[in-house]
Amino acid sequence: MDEIFNKLDINQYLPAAVDWTTNILLALLILVIGIWIANKAYQTVIAFSNKHKQLDDTLFRFFGSLTRYVILAFVGIAVLNRFGVQTASIIALLGAAGLAVGLALQGTLTNLAAGVMLLIFRPYKVNDFIDVAGKFGKVTEIDMFTTILQTFDNQRIIIPNGKIWGDQIINHSHHAIRGVDMHFSIAYGASIDEAHKVIEKVLLDHPHVLKDPVPFIEVETLNSSSVDFLVRPFCEGQHYFDIRYSIPERIKKALDAANIEIPLPHRKVILVNQ
Repeated sequence: MDEIFNKLDINQYLPAAVDWTTNILLALLILVIGIWIANKAYQTVIAFSNKHKQLDDTLFRFFGSLTRYVILAFVGIAVLNRFGVQTASIIALLGAAGLAVGLALQGTLTNLAAGVMLLIFRPYKVNDFIDVAGKFGKVTEIDMFTTILQTFDNQRIIIPNGKIWGDQIINHSHHAIRGVDMHFSIAYGASIDEAHKVIEKVLLDHPHVLKDPVPFIEVETLNSSSVDFLVRPFCEGQHYFDIRYSIPERIKKALDAANIEIPLPHRKVILVNQ
């Protein structure tokens, strides 16, 4: 009799045990294959970036990670489905949680979206000198959320990408040849032709001023007490700041040596006795 009951118990639980064993094996198989596919997708995205040097590695590492996690999420849902878990409610819960997190991290997601746009369109790159969000400096790092600048006095400025993408971006390093605009004034009694020759000689004697394009030297304005020149020498981008801060001193000394007056602002006052 005992043997009969034992056989009945075995026959009763055997189908359930087979089902659970099958589900566990299939779940493990789905998990292994899913992880392999996720890693393969990540490596494929990274390999695509490596084949095209103009594409940004940081951006495609992000895309690769995003692809991997999306695949793993579907793998997790498929595994739960094998054990009869109602995944529809889980998907709805994850959606609601994602919405809540998105609202809580709205500013961060704005910086992330701006970082993606900056890495796609590349208005600047590392080692460029840029003027953004009211700050000027050399780009030392660009990531998905921030851009890091180094100033001339060695300050480290971290700017959220959202503030950069939505505002004006000035890239001082984009063009290989730069023009350096400067203004100089002489008195009305001084010779314009002589001043032109003096300024031209200073520019042509400077080792970093290019001969082609020819420096631009012309009278721009007849001011109330001075004749104002617009002077634009051209140089390679790496010498821009050397030109910008060395030329004014040289021109001042050359104009003084040639006895060409640089006028001070003055105002004429008439007193009337009553």
